[in-house]
Amino acid sequence: MPASISVPTILSPSSSSSSTSRRKPAVAAFARSPGCRVTPPRSLRPNSRFAGSCHTGASSGTSLAEYSGEGASAVQYQDGGPPFVNLSSSNIPRTELTLLKDESAPSCLLTAVPAPQKGNGAEESTPAYPAAMKALYGACLAGNATEHLWNFTWPAAVATLHQSLLPVALLGFFTKLVVFVTGPLVGNLVSSLPLIPTYRSLTVIQSAAHLVSAAVITHAFTFPRASTAAELLLRPWFAVLVASTAVDSLSRVSLGIIAERDFVVQLAGEGRRIALAQANATLSRVDLICETAGASVFAFLLSKNDPLTCIKLSCLISLSALPVHIFLGGAMNRLADGVFNHSEHRSLHAPSTFDVRRIVVDAVATIRRGWREYISQPVLPASLAYVLVCFNVALAPGALMTTFLIHHGASPLVLGAFGGSSALMGILTTFMTPSLVKELGILKAGAAGLLGQSALLGAAVLVYLTGSISRQAALFAFLGLIVVSRLGHMAYSVIGLQVVQTGSPMGKAKLIGATEIAVASLAELGMMAVVVAAKDVSRFGAVAVLSAAAVAAAAWLYCAWLANSAQHMKTLFPS
Repeated sequence: MPASISVPTILSPSSSSSSTSRRKPAVAAFARSPGCRVTPPRSLRPNSRFAGSCHTGASSGTSLAEYSGEGASAVQYQDGGPPFVNLSSSNIPRTELTLLKDESAPSCLLTAVPAPQKGNGAEESTPAYPAAMKALYGACLAGNATEHLWNFTWPAAVATLHQSLLPVALLGFFTKLVVFVTGPLVGNLVSSLPLIPTYRSLTVIQSAAHLVSAAVITHAFTFPRASTAAELLLRPWFAVLVASTAVDSLSRVSLGIIAERDFVVQLAGEGRRIALAQANATLSRVDLICETAGASVFAFLLSKNDPLTCIKLSCLISLSALPVHIFLGGAMNRLADGVFNHSEHRSLHAPSTFDVRRIVVDAVATIRRGWREYISQPVLPASLAYVLVCFNVALAPGALMTTFLIHHGASPLVLGAFGGSSALMGILTTFMTPSLVKELGILKAGAAGLLGQSALLGAAVLVYLTGSISRQAALFAFLGLIVVSRLGHMAYSVIGLQVVQTGSPMGKAKLIGATEIAVASLAELGMMAVVVAAKDVSRFGAVAVLSAAAVAAAAWLYCAWLANSAQHMKTLFPS
């Protein structure tokens, strides 16, 4: 007879919310008789959904969990197989637990014992594998630092090839298109392959993509400067650059899914909410520190060298960090006692021969299932608000803003200061968000983040449209407002994605997460199409207006959802 298990949520609303009753979870334990050994299948290790960022940002949670209540979510899901009984943790996974009966071994009994009472903070705040978690931080540091440096250098090099937004916009367009089309497939593929070999292979593929892109851009500089943007785009090397950039993006998405939705949750340990929240916060800060370092190193390199030399040095740094990244990935698994060796779910129905029709049918079915699960998640409006925020491709640090500033004649110091200060705002947000959650509650804090970002970006657009952006004071005011708006952006990235994490089915986390990335890529894809149509830098203002309008729409959608689903929120986020 199935036993319904309630799971404590990661975060809950402020104490001003109406309280609801909480059912105590139960832990199943095996009473073994001599000679009887019961081992739960390793393939049934619980999946989880972890927030990642239009990038990568991990949820901050150090203190978010500290201010949350001990409410329970009544959501119950099944992974499609027998349940996993966790004997080393004080909590049960968020799956429906079915009592296992084996009549051939009557001496092996399954009994229920009470879970530890509230207040076991020492265990909850300690990861199951502390040393392995530190290795994960090191791997993310090595990978993210080179990735952010590369993301600053390649747009700067491409932007110098022609005085137009079109080359960078088209590269972004095709990259987002590939991620949008293949996002659910990537999530399904990652779920079916061995984690550590896949993780290592993807790091090699990403570095190889950087190397190919650097070689192609170096080759492009040997040609005479194109007189028109169309002439530049029709050259064969540009098609190769599009392909290598798309491979780089897919590798980045896949690595994010593995690290943020598998590694960190299993290393933190099932049921250890505070440990998971602290790990999320640390990963977020590591990524933001890498972004700051990437912007600073880029500004230094650009002040001493031309963009072509910068991209060569960036590629060299990426290749140098590759062995460290691969070593730390293996060390993490060894320090975790090989926990990832048997956590994969291999397909039992894979075709024995190469059948193109079967592959296409399975791919379409996977995409449909991903979209169906994404649309049916109970916190869909919060996810859609995140997607709308991703429409903001102009008023944010990135390839488009770097291209705009270079064409505007900004110095390397301005470029580095803008990127570095934007990342510092994100780091500051991870320390400010707990106080915001304590004062307003988790859901209202998310609304505050969106409203703040929307107001500041609106002010930035007014400065751009009404003031002469060619004046240094107006330019600094424009960039300053965008930098401060990153506080609201990161606050919602931290809070909103934890809301989505709490409301997502545990066993479907990676599929929903990959589909969410695909939807976010669709948003960026639409805006890149607008930039392609705009072509000229003089039309940057129209793109900026659309970006600010998208963030305002996200704030409206989230606030409307929050106002009209009070009872639903009490179920998912009891006080």
